[in-house]
Formats: sequence, structure tokens, C-alpha cells
Amino acid sequence: MKNFDNKVVIITGASSGIGEALAREFAGLGARVVLAARNAAKLKELAAQIPDALAVKCDVSQEADCQRLIAATVDRFGGIDVLVCNAGISMRAVLDDVETDVLRRLMDVNFWGTVYCVKAALPWLQKSRGSIVGVSSVAGLHGLPGRTGYSASKWAMTGFLETVRIENLRRGVHVMVACPGFTATNVRFSALTADGSAQGETPREEGKMMTAEQVARCIVKGVRKRKRLLLMEWEGRATHFIKKFAPRFLDRMFYLVMSREPDSPLK
Repeated sequence: MKNFDNKVVIITGASSGIGEALAREFAGLGARVVLAARNAAKLKELAAQIPDALAVKCDVSQEADCQRLIAATVDRFGGIDVLVCNAGISMRAVLDDVETDVLRRLMDVNFWGTVYCVKAALPWLQKSRGSIVGVSSVAGLHGLPGRTGYSASKWAMTGFLETVRIENLRRGVHVMVACPGFTATNVRFSALTADGSAQGETPREEGKMMTAEQVARCIVKGVRKRKRLLLMEWEGRATHFIKKFAPRFLDRMFYLVMSREPDSPLK
């Protein structure tokens, strides 16, 4: 997909962060953008700034909402060329302390939200020989201590999308798993703690992270090149490489780094 002129692009989690940046990036390249998120007010505000954008209130953890999202897109634009499954939540707690309902919420949004959207959109993406993008994480490449449910949900997303890719080899559907590292977005402020409440403050220094706009540009470039796996910075590339040859060393490094976070849940 070399040109995005008049291509129909659905982005979940589009009201802020990476999703909003993706919407602006695709729209700037001529795409017709569909904005999906739970926050209707923010969606309406963003849609007013993007020509011909469609805003659809959608909770991706609800299958019926995802079906309505796809139906509204097809009704307005007649098809789908790119589906970006970006909606997601994070967490920060060790398994000893976390309530199992928190893990379930992570799976409902990060994994099932992807499944519901892909399932509903797949016939249209097969018809257009389009692209599916799952916004995963470095935590979806190797277990991230203190992020049990987050890693699990992203690994599940990756396994699901890789299988969808294989099943559609003869249908021309492109599937890409995008793995940003720590990114300066509000997803970490709303990360769930052990009891399910929002974290509120990030323990990491924002200035050293990729911006949402940088991530969006990488993802758009990956769609254009029809990449399978998109690693955006040295942490992701190093994780992917070291895991093949020295997984025990990587375990220790991940533990060391995460244990040094301010107020780390690792004891």
C-alpha cells in the first residue's frame, strides 16, 4: 500500500495518544479516517479537525460495539482498507498482589477487543487485500515483570494475529504486529494497579521515551512496506535479538530494570 489517498482506515483508541497521532498521520496522507473510542466528546472534537472523518463511540471489550463500528464504516465509506487495533490498557502490579479481575479487564480490552474488531472487519479486508495492525508492545515479546496481565494480553494478541496472517496467505491480507517501547502517552497514567484503580502518575521519565507522533510515523511506514513485525527503537530490537540466544540473561535484565523503577512493585 504505497498510497493512502481515499483509503479507509479504522483506528481504535483514537481519542488520545498513539491513536490520535495515527489518525492525524493517516489523514495527512489522504486517508478517510474512522475514529473509535469510548470518549465521545474527545472523538467529536478530533473529528472536527480532520476532513471527512467518522467518529464512532466504541468500547472494544463489547463485541456488539465492534460490530457496529465496522457496520458504520462500511455504511459511510463502502469498505475498509486498514484496521488498526490500538485501544488498550496497561497495569503495574505483581501477580502476588493483583486482583484477578484486573487481569480479566486487560484481556477484555487488549485481546478480545482485537479479536472482535478483526472478526467483524475481516471480510472487508479480504476484499480490499488490506492491512491489519495490532499495536502490541515490547512486553508482548518477553514477559515484563510487574505487568503480568499486560504481557499476557499482548502475547495473546500476537498469537492471534500471526494465525490470522497464516490463514489469509492466499487472500492477500497484510498483518503487522507493532511493538513500541515505553511511549509518552496517557496510557501509563491510566494503568491499573493491584486493586484496579488508576496509577495516576508514571514512574518513568517522559523525556526519554518515544512520542506518540514518532510511533505513528513508524506504524504508517510499516503498513506502507507491509511489514510483519515492527520494532521501533533499540530496546525492542535488543529484546527480540537477545531472546533468541540468551533468554535467561534477558530475564535478569528485565527484572533489574523494572525493579529500579520508583516505587517498583517488585520486592
